[in-house]
Amino acid sequence: MNKKYKLTAQTTIIISFFLFAVFLFARENGKAGKTQLSASPGCTCHGAATPSVSVLIDGPSTLSIGEKATYTITVSNGPLAAAGTNVAVSSGNLDIIDGTMRKENGELTHTSPKSPANNKVVFEFEYTAPDTEGEVTMAANGNSVNLSGTNSGDQWNFADNKTITVQNTTAITDTRPATPNGFELKQNFPNPSNPVTKINYSLNKSGNVQLTVYDALGKTIATLVDGFQTTGSYAVDFNGAALESGVYVYRLNLGNKTISKRMVLIK
Repeated sequence: MNKKYKLTAQTTIIISFFLFAVFLFARENGKAGKTQLSASPGCTCHGAATPSVSVLIDGPSTLSIGEKATYTITVSNGPLAAAGTNVAVSSGNLDIIDGTMRKENGELTHTSPKSPANNKVVFEFEYTAPDTEGEVTMAANGNSVNLSGTNSGDQWNFADNKTITVQNTTAITDTRPATPNGFELKQNFPNPSNPVTKINYSLNKSGNVQLTVYDALGKTIATLVDGFQTTGSYAVDFNGAALESGVYVYRLNLGNKTISKRMVLIK
């Protein structure tokens, strides 16, 4: 009877150890639902957030509707024997790039703690913008761990949320009035020039006009126009025969309006 009891006790201990090991190693797979977009943010099983742990979101701040781009989460400081992360977005889709991350309920998290390189851990992933215009919030946290087998000594922090502006590029149109109703300075032609080039511009109202050429240091090279002109389109020739090859700036002024462009002289 005692022998049977001892065997049962031993079996219980083994089963308990096995369950604990399963629980422990399962925790190595990252957890979703812990960013500042979730109802229960933070890696609270590792204590309070540690400000010294740096978690950065990097990637484009502007995307077109439906555009896909690559983003990264970088974790540094803390114990950093390894690190994990959780990423979420308010709209759009997150997708994994390699086997270091997995997707859960639309969010991304690590498959297992990732070892550092050059004193930081970088997770790379893809994000696809939604099919509507607006602002999207991307949130993340990072966990810097010591791989001791327990939560003791591990540290974590939130990343600053990243705002991504989603634009409908097909809706962007040129609303400037057509020449000669618009105030416009066109690119000189030919460009590059050797040595003569033509500069075209248009005025949307009458006034005192200056058309000036400067070198790369801002020194005035030539004043092509300086006087009163009426509404309309104009063309001026500029001869750079006396100048060295290089980049020059020409600037059109009408009242409080100014337009500048660059031109290249090659001899």
